[in-house]
Amino acid sequence: MPSPAVPRSGYRFVVLGLLCLLAMITYMDRAANGSAKAAIMAELNADLPEGSKKYDTEDFFLVLMAFQLAYAIFEVPSGWLGDTRGPRATLLRVVLWWTAFVALTGFTGTTLPGGVYVGFTALVVIQFLFGVGEAGAFPNIAKALYNWFPAADRGFAKSAIWMSARLMGGLTPLVWVLVVELGGLTWREAMWLFAASAAVWCGAFFLVFTNKPADHPKVSPEELARINAGRTGSTTAVTVPWGKLVRSRNLWAVCLMYVVTNFCWYFLMYNHPGAMKKEFADWNATPFGKILLALLSGAPLLVGMFGCFFGGVLSDRYIRRTGDRKWGRRRYGMIGYGLAGVCYVLAIGGKLAFPGNLWAFAVPLILMGFCNDLIMAPAWAVCQDIGGKYAATVSGAMNMFGNLVGAVSGIFVTGMIMKANTLDAGLPTERIADAGYVICFALYAVVYFAGVGLWLLIDATKPVVEEEKTG
Repeated sequence: MPSPAVPRSGYRFVVLGLLCLLAMITYMDRAANGSAKAAIMAELNADLPEGSKKYDTEDFFLVLMAFQLAYAIFEVPSGWLGDTRGPRATLLRVVLWWTAFVALTGFTGTTLPGGVYVGFTALVVIQFLFGVGEAGAFPNIAKALYNWFPAADRGFAKSAIWMSARLMGGLTPLVWVLVVELGGLTWREAMWLFAASAAVWCGAFFLVFTNKPADHPKVSPEELARINAGRTGSTTAVTVPWGKLVRSRNLWAVCLMYVVTNFCWYFLMYNHPGAMKKEFADWNATPFGKILLALLSGAPLLVGMFGCFFGGVLSDRYIRRTGDRKWGRRRYGMIGYGLAGVCYVLAIGGKLAFPGNLWAFAVPLILMGFCNDLIMAPAWAVCQDIGGKYAATVSGAMNMFGNLVGAVSGIFVTGMIMKANTLDAGLPTERIADAGYVICFALYAVVYFAGVGLWLLIDATKPVVEEEKTG
């Protein structure tokens, strides 16, 4: 006689959906800077005294560096808060914090009550404080997923997060065109609209989320048993073992690996949209051309979301089939970095062989976005694998080191190379920008190839605290 049906619940997927929305908002808010930078710099230049040195869009890399520096520095403190006080309170605090500074960005070039003018220096400070808030997002998302998902599904859950982030990051240039260039909103109003979306998310998160699934009334006993399968319960407060983390060679390998992505990838977020508009200005003459440029600007992130999906799903499938978690995480990281380096080599060839050709410039970068993102879910799943109950701190360490060394240096190097070649490249005017792109792309390719070797140093089966079982 068949057994009666057992009621099941899947509330963890509601939680995943809410966290995916947050990932989308984080990327929308920061990708907006790439779309708005020309308007922001024009606003600042309009208020400069006659004869003063004008800002150009290449100066904006200082604003981006301020954000990335804060984003890197505060990753570990935000992860520590998530591990010790729970992701619920921590995420609510950091999202409300950064929402305020996204809104303040919309006041750039104006005078606030009290006579405070929001100029370039104030913009740098605002973006630094914006970065302080966003630093808490992904480490605490990692902690929330560790609490709510079983080990066998972590790659899938992280792939969903990064798919969502890339989707919104890729769509932001198009959203910007639709709401600002075609929709009639000012760039300030667009910033305030983006800030409002984050505030609405906080309200929903407050009502829906609990730190642990056992505390939520909509989680069935069957779902709770599945989530907790293989875990070792602990009722003691979490105390992060800083010394063991610092001495973990596995964690250092993860941090060095993540430098590669941050050094090479941020060109797509901050430089690519502006490059498309500047290099192919003729396409801006019609609404269709504007929409096409916006889509191609965001396309590396849009196809990247499929890289996030396949990287996570294939990693989990390999582990379930073979039981080999070390190579299940490692192999897709190596494949992703190797192919991303090849794509940048192809981008150099396209730039040199077909100067001024829209598709030769755009297609290799679109493919690179996919290849790079094959590593995202495995990289963040490794942090959960080796971090266990310290998953937020370990994730924060990886993201901190990756952004501090990788993103900050990458933005600085890219900004300086592009600015130098704008000023004096020793080339005909129509080929000035080509030299900067070729130098940057060659550097990115070399760094990606080095990243393949770094994945060989990472072992997802070795926890940062050896005596712990990280289920």
